[in-house]
Amino acid sequence: MAHNIRLPAFLVFSGVVWAQDVTQLLPSLDPVNLTPIEVVPVPIATSTPKNIEPQGVRWGSLFSQSLRFLAIEHAFRYATEAGTRHPGLPFFRGYIDSVGALHGWADGDPFYVNYVGHPMQGAVAGYLWTLNDTRFRFVEFGRNPEYWKSRIRAGAFAWAYSVQLEIGPISEASIGNVQASFPQQGLVDHVVTPAIGLGWMIAEDALDQYLVRFVERKTQNRYLRALVRGGANPSRSFANAISGQWPWARPRDEHSESMGALVSAPLKKVQDQELPRGVAPFEFVANAYAFAAPSGTCAGGGASAAFRVSTEWQMVLDVNGCKMTGLEKNLTGDSLTYMAGPRWTPSASRRLVPYAQVLLGGNKLTQELMLPEKKQALEQLVKDADSKVLDHGQYTREFELDGFAMSAGVGLDMRLNRALAIRLVGLDYMHSWVTNLNGYAPNGLQFKTGVVLRMGTW
Repeated sequence: MAHNIRLPAFLVFSGVVWAQDVTQLLPSLDPVNLTPIEVVPVPIATSTPKNIEPQGVRWGSLFSQSLRFLAIEHAFRYATEAGTRHPGLPFFRGYIDSVGALHGWADGDPFYVNYVGHPMQGAVAGYLWTLNDTRFRFVEFGRNPEYWKSRIRAGAFAWAYSVQLEIGPISEASIGNVQASFPQQGLVDHVVTPAIGLGWMIAEDALDQYLVRFVERKTQNRYLRALVRGGANPSRSFANAISGQWPWARPRDEHSESMGALVSAPLKKVQDQELPRGVAPFEFVANAYAFAAPSGTCAGGGASAAFRVSTEWQMVLDVNGCKMTGLEKNLTGDSLTYMAGPRWTPSASRRLVPYAQVLLGGNKLTQELMLPEKKQALEQLVKDADSKVLDHGQYTREFELDGFAMSAGVGLDMRLNRALAIRLVGLDYMHSWVTNLNGYAPNGLQFKTGVVLRMGTW
C-alpha cells in the first residue's frame, strides 16, 4: 500500500519539526524551578493583567501543535492496529467507502474508548486552542463570562479537530479505512469527543481552581505541586507537552518569578470589551433531531453551520442522522440527511430570532436484517470447529438507498448573549425521492431543538 509506506515518513518529518521546536525551548527552562527563567516578571496589578502580545488566535502555532497531536495519534494507531497497517483497500476507494458507510450511533469500540479516551482527546484539542487564544489566555474557572466564552471557542475547535481525525484528509477514514468495515460506521465519536471533551475541560479547570490551588497554599514543595497539577489536569498537561512547555505549566506562572511565589488569589479577569454592534458572520448549531412520517419515526441528532452573506440572509449546511423506530422484528435502520441552502433570519441582536429556510441535498437510508436462525447455526458450527471467527455479514442482510431530498421550514431561537442562543424549535417538512425501503418512506416532519454558538462578534 503506497499510503502505508508514506505514513512513517510523514510521522518522522513531524517528529523532527517538533523536536527542533522543543530543542529551541528547553535551554530557557529550569526543571527545578519549573518556570521559564528568561520571562520578564510582570507585576500583578490591581487591574486587568496586561498581555505582551496582540490579542487574537495564533493560527500558525495552533496548526503546528495540532499536527503534532495528530501525528502522535496516527503513530499509535499504526503501531497497535493491524487493520490500519493493512486495510486491504486502495487508498481512494477505501477513503470513499469509509465516508460513505457512516450511519447509526455505535462504532463497536468499548465504553472506555468512546466515553473516556475520546473525550480526553477532545479536551487536549481544546487546551491546544486555549494555549493559542491570547485574548482569553488568563481566564480562570468561575462565574466569569470570558471563561465560558473561551471554553466554547475551544469546544468548537475540538469539534473541527475531531471531524478531521475521523473523516478528514489525514484521518481514520484515509489511513486504515476504519469506517469501511462493520461495526465502525457509527457517529458516536463525532458527538462524544467535542461534547464530553468540553465537559472534561471544565472539570479539569475546576480541579485546578479549587484542588490544585489548595495544595499550593499548603506546601512549598515544587515537586509535589507539579505532581498534583499533572494528576488533576492530565489533558492540559498533555497539551502543554505537545506545545513544548513543561506539563505542569500554567499561564499564571508568567506573573511570578518562581513557582513558589504563586499568589493564592485568582488573577483579575480580562474585562469584556464592548464590540461594535452587528450580526455574527458564523453560526454553529448542535441539535437533537426527530422525524415523524406515516411509515414510522426516527430519532437522533445533528449539526448545522451557517455563514451570513448579508444582514438578513445566511447560507446553511445541515447534517442530521437518526435511528428508525417501528420496523419489523430483527430489522434495524438509520437515516442520514445532508442538505444546503439559503436561510432568512433578521439581526441576532433581538431577544427572539425567527428564521425560514429552504434546503436541498440528499438522503441515505441504511437497514440491516439479522437472520437469527442462520446466526445460531453458524455459532454452532464455529463452536464445533473450535474457532472464534464469525463474520457478521454471514448472518445479516444489508439494504441501502440514496436519493435527492429537500426540506422547507421555520424556527425560533432565543438569544442569551452575543455568543449563545437556544433553538427553541425548528420545524421542517422534508420530501425525499428515495423509494420505500422495507416499509419506511422518509417523507414527513422534522423537529429540532438545540444550542446555537454565534462567532465573530466576541
